[in-house]
Amino acid sequence: MLFNSLHFLLFFIVITALYFSLSQSKRWMLLLAGSCYFYMAFVPVYILILGFTIVVDYFAGILIENSTGKQRKLYLLYSIVANIGVLAVFKYYNFFNDNFSALMQGLGMPFSFPYLSILLPIGLSFHTFQAMSYTIEVYRGHQKAERHFGIYSLYVMFYPQLVAGPIERPQNLLPQFHASHEFDYARVTSGLRLMAWGLFKKVVIADRLAIAVDTVYSNPERYNSVGLIIATIFFTYQIYCDFSGYSDMAIGAARVMGFRLMTNFNNPYQSSSIGEFWKRWHISLSTWFKDYLYISLGGNRVPVPRWYFNLLIVFLVSGLWHGANWTFVAWGAIHGVYLIGGLLTGGIRGNIRKILHLDRIPLLSVLTTFGLVAFAWIFFRANTMSDAIYIATHSITGIPDVIHRALTHQTVYQNLGLSTSFMVLMVCSIILLETVHFYHNKYNLAIVFRRLPTPVRWAFYYAIVLAIIFFGVFENRQFIYFQF
Repeated sequence: MLFNSLHFLLFFIVITALYFSLSQSKRWMLLLAGSCYFYMAFVPVYILILGFTIVVDYFAGILIENSTGKQRKLYLLYSIVANIGVLAVFKYYNFFNDNFSALMQGLGMPFSFPYLSILLPIGLSFHTFQAMSYTIEVYRGHQKAERHFGIYSLYVMFYPQLVAGPIERPQNLLPQFHASHEFDYARVTSGLRLMAWGLFKKVVIADRLAIAVDTVYSNPERYNSVGLIIATIFFTYQIYCDFSGYSDMAIGAARVMGFRLMTNFNNPYQSSSIGEFWKRWHISLSTWFKDYLYISLGGNRVPVPRWYFNLLIVFLVSGLWHGANWTFVAWGAIHGVYLIGGLLTGGIRGNIRKILHLDRIPLLSVLTTFGLVAFAWIFFRANTMSDAIYIATHSITGIPDVIHRALTHQTVYQNLGLSTSFMVLMVCSIILLETVHFYHNKYNLAIVFRRLPTPVRWAFYYAIVLAIIFFGVFENRQFIYFQF
């Protein structure tokens, strides 16, 4: 079930109304049944996969808590193997099989395992990682094992963040299912505002930008370097508005019922370094890798070469987490190289900034970071490595042409088949997005909104609803991160 569908709107109204009409003791049953229905709206039979991991991790948590010594670690290992095993079969089996077959072919020993014609369960990586965080936290002694099977099932299946996060920790979410949440008008309207803003980002910005991005990235050889650069910048905002729009709707839907989900994005394109970008982008995943992989590898408490190795491993795994394709691995590797390169050249860059007084121009660091991130997104979006390399090389060589056309007031998008009105709408939407982010950082717009007179607040509500109706793309486009 897509958040940007009429089906979800009806589902949300019914579930929310029933939630506040039921007693606390019955609410978990409603949410669990609703979450099952929500997930089964995609591929019903895949609910069995979720059921399998839920049963395994539920009993693993209790066994870990009741055990001592090596047995605790053994139960944790069973849980991790079961979860990673499901991921390996459904998400990575064919990828590794293809690469193994190519290797054997290259060695003159053609051999391959049978190909599996199966669909990837939607959001598999998200709820798998959330389930793994539970057993790891129980093992570390940071979380008591949940004895209520229904509540634990709801922790994994809670419909707002089931298929694309945020990836919650048990310490935050589990206690909230035991707490009572009363109807609160201010909280409900705050959640609805956030959902409307997320829907605006999805259907007005992301899905409209996707029209141009999909056209160019499907046949990159047909477009000049200017078109490739525009499509890449558009994708940079498309993926942000698509994913952060989902997160806003998920957090908002949960907030309406009284649940607090963690912040997943914090204006990432206003970052002044790659390190800062990863503190602002997909926060629930980046902190997951930090807590459970990076620190387990030794983090930065190791010799410098090993520290750099740890960083690179984390980003390679992060790339592979996003998809079973070498383009994702390359994307992760690029960000790993960015971070390591930044650490290696930190002193030199600091001296250059002082000599040239570049610290007085903070926007320069923001634009440089944006450019590096946008370049890496090429590999994330491209269909194949050859397409990614073609787009990357031709985009770089086309930068002088873009600058020349801009300075001479020439049209730079004529070969994309885009109208002037389309470009104006997209540019204005992106400017609006960044303006909202800028003022939210300075003034916290949620507080400002509460202080506005009622007629002014409702004028804003009508404006965003009308913008969604008149400028939104309603083709039930799936959210990009659903495939992960």
